[in-house]
Amino acid sequence: MALQPDGAQWMSWSLEQVAFILGRRFPDRYIWVVKASHMYLHKFCCYRNFVESNMFGAPEYSSDYGAFVHLRALLSHGMTRANLPNNLQPQGGADGIPSGFSLTLVGFSKGCVVLNQMVHELGRARADPHMTPFIKCISAMYWLDGGHPGGSETWVTDKQALKELAASGVSVHAHVTPYEVCDPMRAWVGREHGHFITTLEEFGACPSKKLHFEDEPPSIENHFRVIQEF
Repeated sequence: MALQPDGAQWMSWSLEQVAFILGRRFPDRYIWVVKASHMYLHKFCCYRNFVESNMFGAPEYSSDYGAFVHLRALLSHGMTRANLPNNLQPQGGADGIPSGFSLTLVGFSKGCVVLNQMVHELGRARADPHMTPFIKCISAMYWLDGGHPGGSETWVTDKQALKELAASGVSVHAHVTPYEVCDPMRAWVGREHGHFITTLEEFGACPSKKLHFEDEPPSIENHFRVIQEF
């Protein structure tokens, strides 16, 4: 990041710095920061390791891309490399999951497309006896000011997918700033965010929601600052 002309000014939000911030936010947890599979023009993150995407990182969601499978394999490999005791196994049912294992998933900005893809996969994943025990380990999901360059589906709006999320028992948290949800040039983002919240509530979930910096002008700085404030 320091070597990129447009990136040096954002060094305080590098992957390493974000890991430290999350470590303070979740002091009793191991922190795993997952990098996008590649970047286009050194600025457009693309998470094809989790969701089908074009070169700019705009997603095409599906019900069977394999985001949960990849996440489990990634965590298993990371735990092995870190020499942690009682490692998560890359495959298998409940017998491959360490006692007391739990996950809190956090997505920021375009990284929220990964959480969205997981929501779209929940129905099939919860019906898979090998995947269900892993899904049950997810205690919370945090969406932090989600955004991507596509013209829709910044937030999950599919009712069946949201019904599965509500039924899963996962604690849902949505933290946004005016940078994303109040941009008149991308008005659909705010509408989709509202639909995401109200639909979950209709299905009996109790998502927490907060608009940060609502009295300040939209800015990329505050977009990043939500990582500290949530």
